[in-house]
Amino acid sequence: MVLFNSELHILTFVFCILEFGMCFYQLIYWLSHPQDRRRFWYLVLLLLLLNYNITGGLFPDPKINLPIQLQNIIAYGSGFLMASYFPFYFYKAFNLNTLKFHAIYGVILFLLAPFVVYFVILYPLKGDLRYATSYGLVVPAIYSLLVFYDLLNAIRLKIKERQCSPHPYNWLEMTSVYAAISPWICMTAFSYFNITQWVEVLVTNLGFVIISILFIARNIKATRLEVATKKAKQNGRAELFEHYCALFNLSRREREIALLLCRGFSYREIADALFISESTVNNHIQHIFVKTEVNRKTALQQRLGFIYLI
Repeated sequence: MVLFNSELHILTFVFCILEFGMCFYQLIYWLSHPQDRRRFWYLVLLLLLLNYNITGGLFPDPKINLPIQLQNIIAYGSGFLMASYFPFYFYKAFNLNTLKFHAIYGVILFLLAPFVVYFVILYPLKGDLRYATSYGLVVPAIYSLLVFYDLLNAIRLKIKERQCSPHPYNWLEMTSVYAAISPWICMTAFSYFNITQWVEVLVTNLGFVIISILFIARNIKATRLEVATKKAKQNGRAELFEHYCALFNLSRREREIALLLCRGFSYREIADALFISESTVNNHIQHIFVKTEVNRKTALQQRLGFIYLI
């Protein structure tokens, strides 16, 4: 079933909507956290996959006001680009260092170069798409098998390393990673045999779904760890602060005022927060300074151990 009087299958359209929503969310999040490189690589993966689905779904179509040759080059190019990025994504996102050659050099030599030669140069000259697919996909197909094998070995090595860590991979994570990379090897076969659009989309996007689940699961773990770490720091700060307050024999009210002062509250803000007058706050702070033998806020922060855990 196609949509909008085009070649776009309804399944392709559904995946495009899902991926567009994911792209929008990830882009907003990444713009607010630009230091999150893993999210950036995932965002690029989403954009390439979205481009692959749109161009592969729409092209070639005689009703579109573009030369058929150009449409085919764009459609195949999006597939080659997507396939070329896959090793780089796993190299970066999962720290698979053994894939460095494939991620940086291999895909250029054995994926992008054949595409340029057979699809960008020879296809327009000969006007024969079958010739381009018959010969231009041979090297990429063989290379994809090699990369797939190296990916499996890299993942096995990473799993072996993680078994000695406090957070080893479980069987579900291992199976998911293997399943995520499996559709990648099918891309050249789909192009060569001109597989039906919905089958191609279903299989290739299956990897996206699995990668997304892995990405979300890893982010949930990272968020939980961040929250736990922050909570531990806060608890440690509170314990250290209370320890020094007791050491300098500060009263309960003096501790409350000292804590707010160390957090950057002004005298007026402290008075409003504790429902006391500003002069009372000033008197308490003078007593605190006397007991801790300091005469300014920064020195008080150091004396009460507050500044070391901010």
